[in-house]
Amino acid sequence: MDKIKENAFVKKIGFNSLVLFCILILLYILFAVLVPIVNPDANANFVTWAHILSAMNYACFMGFLSLGVTFVIATGGIDFSIGPVMFCAALIAGYQLTMNGWPLVLCLVLCILVGTAFGTLNGLLVTYLGLPSFITSMASMMIAKGLGSVFTKTQPVSWPQLTDPSGNGWYRNLVRLQVGGVTLPTGLVILLIGAVICAIILNKTKAGRYILCIGSNREAVRLSGVNTKGWETLAYILCGTLAGIAAIFYVGVYTTVQPGLGDTFNNEAIAGCVMGGTSMTGGVASIGGTLIGVLIMALLQEGIMTMGLQINYQYIITGLIVLVVVYADLRSRRRRN
Repeated sequence: MDKIKENAFVKKIGFNSLVLFCILILLYILFAVLVPIVNPDANANFVTWAHILSAMNYACFMGFLSLGVTFVIATGGIDFSIGPVMFCAALIAGYQLTMNGWPLVLCLVLCILVGTAFGTLNGLLVTYLGLPSFITSMASMMIAKGLGSVFTKTQPVSWPQLTDPSGNGWYRNLVRLQVGGVTLPTGLVILLIGAVICAIILNKTKAGRYILCIGSNREAVRLSGVNTKGWETLAYILCGTLAGIAAIFYVGVYTTVQPGLGDTFNNEAIAGCVMGGTSMTGGVASIGGTLIGVLIMALLQEGIMTMGLQINYQYIITGLIVLVVVYADLRSRRRRN
């Protein structure tokens, strides 16, 4: 095992990321074998481009949520509002588009601005007022759910389809693009670009280094003269902004947004992040690991649905995964200490 870890290629990509990638491949093979056995009546075949595309569509918006919460968890905090904030942004912007006739581009920008506003609010409350991130994000979650419902008068909002006569359906090409007879996962490509940008911010900039250092030892960073409040607030702002971007891809996949929902996406986004190697106690984060963790969650969701099982099974498996990963992280930290 030590020889594998010392390999130059493994060092470059990261041992944990390599293990996660192997788990992703094994999970795909497992579903390819199990789906026809568990669901024989439907003649289900998991090894098709349609299933892969469906999993990637799910991963594109979930990925932005997980990338955002990675920054917050890296500081030692948590944000349980990202799912409802994504829904709130999609509801408000969609309402302005469909009911008030706002230009589509402006509504897409509005999605991002709503997410950024919530991220800024969370950051200021946690860093400058000293509120616990758990309580702050829970309060923001309720505010986001209520605000989206009030704004749309508790009515669902449906964004335009690709074939909409108004021509506003072009935004769906951000998720998947039809070229000839082939559907391309443009959403995954944009997610990969976003992940590269996030990795550069986290690993190659002053902001990222301070965010990680705050998670490792906040007091030591503060005593060294660093403005810890400002950099920690930035982590929440990035999280909120990425939740707003996730809203754009969510409506590109599902079109219709229901008020008062979004809670379950918090757990899956955090699970993908933690599974990817980001420590819940802060100080350690991996953007590449988060990305692979999200793909595992997306593949898990698609496989369970293809087998004809209820989505509740995914919740059970996700919960067990989080418990195992967090326990492994704590054991690893104890050994290092």
